[in-house]
Amino acid sequence: MQALMMNTQLMISSILNHAECNFPDVEMVSVTLDNPRHRQNNKTFAKRCRQLANVLDSLGAEFGDRIGTLAWNDHRHMELYYAVSGSGMICHTINPKLFPEQVAYIINHAEDKILFVDVLVMPLLEALKEHLSKVETVVVLTTKENMPETTLTNVVCYEELLAAQSDVYDWPQFDENTASGMCYTSGTTGNPKGVVYSHRSTVLHALAGALPDVTRASNMETSLPVVPMFHVNAWGAPYAALMVGMKLVLPGPKMADGETLCDLMNAEEVTFSSGVPTIWLALLDYLEANKKSIPSLSRVSVGGAACPRIIVDRFREQHNCIVVQGWGMTETSPLGTVFSLKKGMGDLTTEQITDLQCLQGRGVFGIEMKIVSEDDAPLPWDGVAFGALKVKGPWVASSYYGLSDVPGNEDCPVDEKGWFQTGDVASITPEGFLKITDRTKDVIKSGGEWISSIDIENAAVNHDDIAEAAVIGRYHPRWTERPLLIVVLQPGKSMSREEALEFLQDKLHKMARPDDVVFVAELPHTATGKISKIALRKTFENYQFPEP
Repeated sequence: MQALMMNTQLMISSILNHAECNFPDVEMVSVTLDNPRHRQNNKTFAKRCRQLANVLDSLGAEFGDRIGTLAWNDHRHMELYYAVSGSGMICHTINPKLFPEQVAYIINHAEDKILFVDVLVMPLLEALKEHLSKVETVVVLTTKENMPETTLTNVVCYEELLAAQSDVYDWPQFDENTASGMCYTSGTTGNPKGVVYSHRSTVLHALAGALPDVTRASNMETSLPVVPMFHVNAWGAPYAALMVGMKLVLPGPKMADGETLCDLMNAEEVTFSSGVPTIWLALLDYLEANKKSIPSLSRVSVGGAACPRIIVDRFREQHNCIVVQGWGMTETSPLGTVFSLKKGMGDLTTEQITDLQCLQGRGVFGIEMKIVSEDDAPLPWDGVAFGALKVKGPWVASSYYGLSDVPGNEDCPVDEKGWFQTGDVASITPEGFLKITDRTKDVIKSGGEWISSIDIENAAVNHDDIAEAAVIGRYHPRWTERPLLIVVLQPGKSMSREEALEFLQDKLHKMARPDDVVFVAELPHTATGKISKIALRKTFENYQFPEP
């Protein structure tokens, strides 16, 4: 027997229509190079999205074309999110911080037809102009007055294009499984890989992201996503916000600047924000150094890398703000797990709650997960056993663009049973809290034991004088591999190797204690802000541990 319900397709354009009808006056505030504080409401936003859809038609874009963006978090990038996908094309967000050769590879591999580019990114395109033969038009995201000089051909102004178009446009209806967006992985091993999202996956991901135990998104909140819109759709914030009528504050190109964030958050009374640990450390240091606070800020979300305990403690003690840590990947859209307490945990001490906040959170509805042994046998959720983490769900990638879609094939990320292989090593507690212990390739195998580099890094950065830490395994004649701790100290601080090792003495089991400590001025980072272990292994490829 078939159900007697409407088979309405899940469309990104439906989110826009909903926001315009139900929350027309909700503000969207953004910082751009040509306007330090741009304001518009959802009604104006929807009108401009329809104008942009007509612009795409006028530029010859067709259903299924890839439309590239090299832009920051602002209202124009938001307009691209909705107009491109809503009209049946694919919004391909590109990280302008990648190496130029990676940017060129991604644009060419995706076969982007049109590029929408922030003024600040134009020098990058100038340098790549001989390598982008498939790009037909470059649209600069600014006003006529702020158009840059360029040697590129077929360059046009965004605001001029919009002004010439009608705001009448009927969003087409099509299969919800149609591609809506594209984002490439950072390419830490080999070339970046394209992850292709659908309308269905994006809408379901936004619904899950807005749940009370996930982001608590609502019309009563104001959100400032620091996580870039070129990084996994800003973790779904642009969709969840409009879905529930939440005010958005978009920080533009200076999103990592503590002063900019503080001023924006206070002026707009931001209640919730999302970003990577380095962003929050920079903000906390700025607030402390300048004796400032953000009274409205009640929650911050952390992802992209393990959150040091000191961030949790400082936000709670100094600003009465809760840290919500989560886990995800480009391939999971990225929502996988997120911190929230369960019923019956009300009597936990502050220390016990902090312990849970430093884990990667609990699974949300829509994501199944399991940990398996080296022979693919399921492992128990006992908080002790750890193994390879696998997931499945409606917003999890089944393959990469242009590569094999046959489960179990070498180029396919999904195994023969339909589980996505995350590349993470993890344990899961009986209460369902996930603990990422390492990347599969970063686990240190020493004397037959597996050692988590993340555990050592987290222990190290809890020292007040340590700004950043990384751990890699290096060859050892007796143990095969041993952990090497690489440390960046806080400005003006000093520390000896012996002092660092002594600090870790009672915080790690004997086998996990590093055999040596090296102090450096800075650590190498990927374009998404993660520490580059590949670069560190190259730098220390000839390293030898001192004689005991």
